[in-house]
Amino acid sequence: MTLNEDFVAEVAQGAPIGPGSGEWTAYRRFDLTRLGRFLLRRPGLVLSALIVVAVLAASFAPGLFTSRDPLAGTPSQAFHPPSAAHWFGTDELGRDLYARIVHGAALSLKATLIAVALAFLVGGLIGLLAGFVGRWVEDALMRFVDVLLSIPALFLSLALVTALGYGTVKVAVAVGVASVATFARVMRAEVLRVRQAVFVEAARSCGVRWYDVLARHVLPNAIGPVLVLATLDFGTAILAVSALSFLGYGAAPPAPEWGTLIADGRNYLANAWWITALPGLTIAATVLAANRIARALDGESR
Repeated sequence: MTLNEDFVAEVAQGAPIGPGSGEWTAYRRFDLTRLGRFLLRRPGLVLSALIVVAVLAASFAPGLFTSRDPLAGTPSQAFHPPSAAHWFGTDELGRDLYARIVHGAALSLKATLIAVALAFLVGGLIGLLAGFVGRWVEDALMRFVDVLLSIPALFLSLALVTALGYGTVKVAVAVGVASVATFARVMRAEVLRVRQAVFVEAARSCGVRWYDVLARHVLPNAIGPVLVLATLDFGTAILAVSALSFLGYGAAPPAPEWGTLIADGRNYLANAWWITALPGLTIAATVLAANRIARALDGESR
């Protein structure tokens, strides 16, 4: 028998367990060893997690990474290349680019989180109702979803942000609405799968109310793939938010949104490549890290 099987057998026989028992200590040591082996075999996953944690920390506490003012510039230091004094160089006004990227994480991550949360909640609710209720409700909701899917996401976001106006939150809403259809289809497919399960039929046959069946049995077993999709959509939303900021729909200058930083440096590519390249690499690293974590959550360990 393995250590796991021995542990379960002893618990079943009434053996004492707890932080002070030898069995518990051995099981915990084995579990930590297995976790260590899992992480050592996946250095890319560890690096991705560190990148995402660093970006989140920069968005909530930028002072941990830099003490420079992202808006204050020294014209005499304009277009300085990356160096020990300015890790990412300076821009056309002598502002420290590293400080602007760090402080811009708050704006870009704020828009991304709003967009993903909006798509998750609205799309998940539409898919849940369509899959569980069925009949004409499903037909009406899924035809609406089909209309959203027929429009390219970027065009739909552009149309919405043009109607809503400029600003970080409005960009986030536009990106979130464009992703609603994908979440709705995934949630509906999972609800249809779970709705036909034996335990759901058993609950209904025992007289359990429909809302209890939905809350206790259907939703908990259908939400897993939707959470993975939310992690994947996190990277896509960063790209979409940065694209709209690049086009000028985000926060007004001199706010250091990541997309705005790339747009500001496009006129200086010949003599100051770092103004565009380093914010772009930051976005690429964050997106790749989020996608790597999503792939791991999708069951790579299995």
